[in-house]
Amino acid sequence: MPKLHLVSHEICPYAQRAAIALIEKNAPYERTNIDFNNKPDWFGKISPLGKVPLLQVDDEVIFESAVICEYLDETIAPRLHPEDPLKRAQHRAWIEFGSVLLGTIWEFNTTKDAEVFEEKRKELQSRFEMIENVLQEGPYFAGKNFSLVDAAFGPIFRYFDVYDGIADFGVFANTPKVRAWRQALAMRPSVRNAVAADYPQKLMNFIKSRDSELARRMAAVA
Repeated sequence: MPKLHLVSHEICPYAQRAAIALIEKNAPYERTNIDFNNKPDWFGKISPLGKVPLLQVDDEVIFESAVICEYLDETIAPRLHPEDPLKRAQHRAWIEFGSVLLGTIWEFNTTKDAEVFEEKRKELQSRFEMIENVLQEGPYFAGKNFSLVDAAFGPIFRYFDVYDGIADFGVFANTPKVRAWRQALAMRPSVRNAVAADYPQKLMNFIKSRDSELARRMAAVA
């Protein structure tokens, strides 16, 4: 097996996807978290977009989380994508849906406008209600087997573990299947171990640094 080195950031949800896939496959790897306020010179030389995650495979570099996860799934057992081509394509589509959700979460985290904040809250609720309609019996996205869709959504749900300490935003009010899925992923060792124990504090520190509507609400309950 080639030497694998994951270049990451301590709270990046996309890097978590790759870490979860590596852990699920029990693949030995090294991990380096980048400080974006003090990027090492070597990072700029190997990251075409200046972003994480990157996966170094011996002396070669792969970038973008979806591509990294696809590479890992094609080269290391067990497979986390379905064998059926149609189902595999559908899973890829829902992973992309998860990326759209992360964009909404970014705005929810960072907007200073209370009206925009509420719009994003409603958008999150609506999108999770869409997912509710496609979930099977569980415990995971497609039933019994953990998949790359689960690897994509574990980091999404992790945000809400912190949000729950601020307020009940009602995002999952109408989605019992999503709530059960969230709980199952929270208990999955790969999801739990994709971040350090101080992740919640790191995320709260990030939110506070943005001087956002969410930060103001956090301060009100501190």
